[in-house]
Amino acid sequence: MSKFPKVIAGAAIAFALTLPAYAGTYGLGRVALPEEIAAWDHDVSPDGTGLPLGSGDVLAGEEIFAEKCAVCHGDFAEGVDNWPKLAGGQGTLDHEDPLKTVGSYWPYLSTTWDYVNRSMPFGAAQTLEPDEVYAIVAYILYSNDLVDDDFVLSNETFTDVTLPNAEGFFVDDRLQSEAHFWKAEPCMSDCKDSVEITMRARVLDVTPEETATTEAAVEEAAAEPDAAEPVVAEPVVAEAAEPVVEEVALDPELVAQGAKVFKKCKACHKIGEGAKNSTGPILNGIFGASAGMVEGFKYSKPMLAAREEGLVWNEEALAAFLTKPRAFMKGTKMSFAGLRKEGDIEAVVAYLRSFD
Repeated sequence: MSKFPKVIAGAAIAFALTLPAYAGTYGLGRVALPEEIAAWDHDVSPDGTGLPLGSGDVLAGEEIFAEKCAVCHGDFAEGVDNWPKLAGGQGTLDHEDPLKTVGSYWPYLSTTWDYVNRSMPFGAAQTLEPDEVYAIVAYILYSNDLVDDDFVLSNETFTDVTLPNAEGFFVDDRLQSEAHFWKAEPCMSDCKDSVEITMRARVLDVTPEETATTEAAVEEAAAEPDAAEPVVAEPVVAEAAEPVVEEVALDPELVAQGAKVFKKCKACHKIGEGAKNSTGPILNGIFGASAGMVEGFKYSKPMLAAREEGLVWNEEALAAFLTKPRAFMKGTKMSFAGLRKEGDIEAVVAYLRSFD
């Protein structure tokens, strides 16, 4: 037998013995440095531990909220379509269908601050500065009638605010309170003398019939050919003539204004060099293009139908869609409620045209 494997094994053992004794006796890893732990430790406790230095008032929060949050949560934190409501619902927790918001359900303000800081705005998480987070949370408190409009939230005033449902949660004590339901040795067979159907499910065709199915019926059902699966035809798109886009000189100030308003759209739509499809399709070259033509994006059926009908995103169509998307195209996946100001719509259209 060759001695070579023994030599390798001996060298490996000798090398392992020279390694630092990190991570027990395995010789792997090392103790994390304090600065490394701090880089990952973003937890904020109900008593304010972990909060960064900073402050933000309600009025500043209203502006930031309108720019970065209102597209999903509404101008007044009332929610848009199926996006969450952040305000209201006080006194509804004992209702059959309670409205759970920051002001009605959440027990600790630290949860609000921590969630906004970690996960918002949608599509651009962790881009907010601490002062912006303080301001947004201050505005959410104001929207729930918990603070006045001159309130300033900071790491120093944080514990001055107590949410209405602070006492509505308790420690999970099921280990003790429900112990009487447990058995040391659960029954695994012949636990009841007979099994009977005593109630029927509200949903049809889920409770088995009491009459036994005969073997002949089973064989007959198995012999029947499977129903043919419906064939879904791929949408046929007629080749249309290339739309003609009239070149116009764009007002730089209007385009700049549109860039600011477009921040309400950036959570779902990307535009410019290197843009990629996100929740919504990229918008490069959308002006003058046919609807539903961005490659690689899965459009809704109404948008595909509009494409077949020849919808072109000209100034009139874009303005109508931006005003109220769901009124312009019923069934669209676009969750944005729409732009209210005519000037904002004109500016966004100009901004989109600048990326032709």
